[in-house]
Amino acid sequence: MSEINISLLSENQNLSKFEIADNFTCIRFLDRQKERFELEFNLEKGTSFNTFFIRNNEELLIIHPPEKQYLNSFIEIISNFFNQYKLKKINFISGHINPQIIETIKNVSKRFQDLTITCSNPGFKLISELWNQRNPNLEEFFEIQLPKINIVKKELNLELSNISLELIPIPTARWPGGLIIYERNQEILLSEKIFSAHIASEYWSETNRISTEIDRKHFYDCLMAPMSNQVVSITEKIADYDIKTIAPLHGPAIEYSLKSFFNDYIRWGENLSTNNPKIALIYASAYGNTASIGDALAKGINRTSVEVESINCEFTSNDVLIKSIHNADGYLIGSPTLGGHAPTPIVSALGTLLAEGNRDKPVGIFGSFGWSGEAIDLLESKLKDGGFQFSFDPIRIKFSPNKPKIKELEEIGTHFGRKIIKKAKKKPRKSDTGMITSKTDPKLQALGRVIGSLCVLTASKGKDENNIKGAMLASWVSQASFSPPGLSIAVAKDRSVESLLQIGDSFALNILSEKDFKEPLKRFTKPFSPGEDRFEGINIELTPNEQIIIPNSLAWLEAAVKERMECGDHWVIYAEVLHGNILKSDCLTAVHHRKTGANY
Repeated sequence: MSEINISLLSENQNLSKFEIADNFTCIRFLDRQKERFELEFNLEKGTSFNTFFIRNNEELLIIHPPEKQYLNSFIEIISNFFNQYKLKKINFISGHINPQIIETIKNVSKRFQDLTITCSNPGFKLISELWNQRNPNLEEFFEIQLPKINIVKKELNLELSNISLELIPIPTARWPGGLIIYERNQEILLSEKIFSAHIASEYWSETNRISTEIDRKHFYDCLMAPMSNQVVSITEKIADYDIKTIAPLHGPAIEYSLKSFFNDYIRWGENLSTNNPKIALIYASAYGNTASIGDALAKGINRTSVEVESINCEFTSNDVLIKSIHNADGYLIGSPTLGGHAPTPIVSALGTLLAEGNRDKPVGIFGSFGWSGEAIDLLESKLKDGGFQFSFDPIRIKFSPNKPKIKELEEIGTHFGRKIIKKAKKKPRKSDTGMITSKTDPKLQALGRVIGSLCVLTASKGKDENNIKGAMLASWVSQASFSPPGLSIAVAKDRSVESLLQIGDSFALNILSEKDFKEPLKRFTKPFSPGEDRFEGINIELTPNEQIIIPNSLAWLEAAVKERMECGDHWVIYAEVLHGNILKSDCLTAVHHRKTGANY
């Protein structure tokens, strides 16, 4: 088979090519830069975008066209196909639709005339809305005729020369135009966003079942968890197919232990579907920026035991919305501002919330804007006049949030979730027997006698305007290995600093002295406001890797996270010690004594 000439176009934008079958090729666009939209949630491994090309007679089918940042490479690849194989037509098959992908299709349509887009019915609605809508994030704007659209209403089979495709709509709140493709002959599933991971891998597939598990679970927690019920249903449907390979939109393919992988995805979702309090997150998002704010809030809420139900009001019936509002223990509603107004679906959803919502339940509002923020003003005034109580000040973000702002949004979400839990605990109980038992249970009293060093864990990540800092008081600390020297720390899932303790991250452990622990204890046990600087007003020093040493410490250790294990309501982190020093050789370590193992 003739090779397609694909060159490396820049240091940060490489290409990998994989031949799946005759006339069936995957081009992976590799991006090693970390500061990109949606990568607020990455593990700093870059990302990749998988686009698939199928030649069928004189037509080139392109599944999952990439975003505009890859445009030059993309057009060059299409030109090579057209020149080498004398092609005349293009059929874009896409379920993942955003303004950047629309810009890619529009630019391609200027150069290649005979063009069709195949998409789901919600995808058609999104494309129609975005086609001639000016995105304030983009400097360039031009009007061009919308291509011919082929709508997949339920499922669609495409029988090509040696390729057999089944197109399956999988609408979700975050991606209503979702469309996955199953190729029967190769038994490969092109799964789009579901099962993805943000990894810039040059290899076609992961090396083994667990090599990318942390990355895929992280992607799930950040973007899939708020719509876990939908994701579980999709996964159960997909699991019935004969699949040898899963090729997602982002990251390497999955070829090992697929049954176990499906079970994990279902288990992650079912673990969230509990009788815990629930929050209805209602939003519309023209360019993805408002959705990104909602994702960050949801991630923070999910650190608590509160479940988030994500509701894209552009694609949700009023009956479903009313049911969600009635079942929720709190509400979040977000909107972009388009032409000085809120989108019509948000105005309608706001009316439903005003009519059906419980004024005793907390509410929060958020939104993004380009030049103004009238939609956020509308939400605020109507809900305030309607008697709702705001849990936090309205969130107003111009364009998309940067990494420090994302961290602050997560903290706002965690605070919101804690308020919901606190309110739920105040509800009358049939019996307080469980509470009394927990205080007097002998095993918990015995567990409380396990003591640990009283420490302050500090973490810093990123540079300049993208620098994020965090800290927490830690007493569940223990040496874990001699060679290499290592320690383990238990970190509650709702701790803000937890997101800075991923594998590969560094942190400092400030061990407190029994003589001078009161001041740092007072500072780091008080609740911090979202975005508040934990170190304001103290003279900090830095470790060799620029982690934070606080005053009055007995000693400090700098360590790098090597492993993470999920343990109930905590993460247990194993870290290798890199550096350390004694600051007060004549003092003893402060120790945390407890009467019960039921709390700190």
